[in-house]
Amino acid sequence: MAVYVIGDIQGCLASLQLLLETIEFKAQQDQVWFVGDLVNRGPDSLGTLRFIHSLGDSARCVLGNHDIHLIACHAGIKSCKPESSLNAVLKDAEADQWIHWLRQQPLLHHDPQLDWLMVHAGLLAEWDLATAKRCAHELEAQLRSDNYVEFIANIYGDKPTQWSEDLERSERWRLSMNAFTRMRMCDQYGALDFSYKGAPANNTTGLTPWFELKRASEKQRIAFGHWSTLGLVARDNLLAIDTGCLWGNKLTAARIDCDTPVITSIDCPSYR
Repeated sequence: MAVYVIGDIQGCLASLQLLLETIEFKAQQDQVWFVGDLVNRGPDSLGTLRFIHSLGDSARCVLGNHDIHLIACHAGIKSCKPESSLNAVLKDAEADQWIHWLRQQPLLHHDPQLDWLMVHAGLLAEWDLATAKRCAHELEAQLRSDNYVEFIANIYGDKPTQWSEDLERSERWRLSMNAFTRMRMCDQYGALDFSYKGAPANNTTGLTPWFELKRASEKQRIAFGHWSTLGLVARDNLLAIDTGCLWGNKLTAARIDCDTPVITSIDCPSYR
């Protein structure tokens, strides 16, 4: 069985299907992990959800910020622009089914046999594996609960930025969600900073990519997406795999059931 991780799709279904064909993915025997942001901004968010859902147990997904946004739009907390590809999902006769399915997806996926962990954006510097799992499970329980609309309404916002076990529950949830789905840069103390989204090499703010900090999770192998301007980074214990398909760059898969990830990328048309 081959296991692949694929970067942010954001509704680019044709590119996803071409990449799976290129790597000769076989749903009957292989497994594919998706780092989140399945939908939004690309041409076919609805088709992407249908296709990934059809893969059944051969697919593993974590939620990204755009997936959370879709859930929020369906709940009436956020709104979509008229041209948004999310409208096709929201107007679909099976919209409730797609939202229910998304709400069941985790914020963190860990395979102890492969010793790979997958999140959409990142992990806070203070989190070891056990703490990250605990925080993810708290969020997942709320998303799957009957009170998920109230939960979603209260997770938006940029503060708090710094982890503490003493945070109140709502603050802990908001910070955890931001870490799992939105973080890129941090200050020297590990506090989240959302002011810079560009490539680290062009950064003049004094901020640091979250994965360059001294972290409790440094020995854990982590795959993540979310950061198209970062691009592909494949090194010991770290795999950044959002290579900007949506922006006309590439969609990338990495086979991870081997000592060193095997990278395959395809060119993508420019949708944005």
